[in-house]
Amino acid sequence: MRFLIIIPAHNEENNLPFTLDSLQQQSCKDFKTVIVNDGSTDKTAEVIRKYTEEDFRFTTVNLQKSLHQPGSKVINAFKKGLETQDLNEFDIICKFDSDVIFPENYLEKIEESFLSNPDYGLVGGLLYIEKNGSWVYEGNSNKHHVRGPLKAYRKESYLQMNGVRETLGWDNIDAILLQNLGWKEVVLPELHVKLIKVKGADYTIKPAEYYGKYFYFLGLNRFLAYIASFKEAAKSRSFSFFFTIIRSYENCRSAKLELKISEKEQKAINRQRWEMLKKKWLKM
Repeated sequence: MRFLIIIPAHNEENNLPFTLDSLQQQSCKDFKTVIVNDGSTDKTAEVIRKYTEEDFRFTTVNLQKSLHQPGSKVINAFKKGLETQDLNEFDIICKFDSDVIFPENYLEKIEESFLSNPDYGLVGGLLYIEKNGSWVYEGNSNKHHVRGPLKAYRKESYLQMNGVRETLGWDNIDAILLQNLGWKEVVLPELHVKLIKVKGADYTIKPAEYYGKYFYFLGLNRFLAYIASFKEAAKSRSFSFFFTIIRSYENCRSAKLELKISEKEQKAINRQRWEMLKKKWLKM
């Protein structure tokens, strides 16, 4: 199977070499990498040039500085890179971040997983961050969800779900849509990927306004959004956190901000969330 790897990069001169070096060291050699330089103002372009001049498997796309909102900016860059390639030449489409280090067998194990399991639509490893001199599991989301920096899609599954969406929550929307289409999302826990951008950062902490927007763009109805808001507020043990999330969500509803999912897809997402709620919390 042949890999197409798209890596959006904005001002990543310090991190990008680690990512690209780890790709060059892969045991699986049959891949093409497109690094999308999204308006970088540092030496990212020079870093990219070093690899494109020395290795035919690396190429680049240069964009002007993106004005897209958080959550959509990186996907806009990803899609711009994807548009430059003939997808008929590839079997696996990867969206990787520019600040991760892959183990040498990462692509090999992803390929083996797809070849052995025709119902696998999305596969990835687990993210680890550095804390107190050790690499520990990131802990953001559960160990059965493929995180945004590590996405590897079977081409057929990617095309069937009409690609990823330029919106906040895209890296959860894709998994739900694939599941609704009969594809499986699978994490290979033995594949430890190092996230190097922020050492010791706690990626589980986000502002309340973020969650309100996230629940809205995920397409959650008011009932499920309120339950999700309560769960996040419970983690912070703060009533004000809950009401701030709700206010953010309702502001998005009042403004009727555009959703990047169809009405049918929105229903599928809410149905999946409801089933998950019943199973996990209501024990039904």
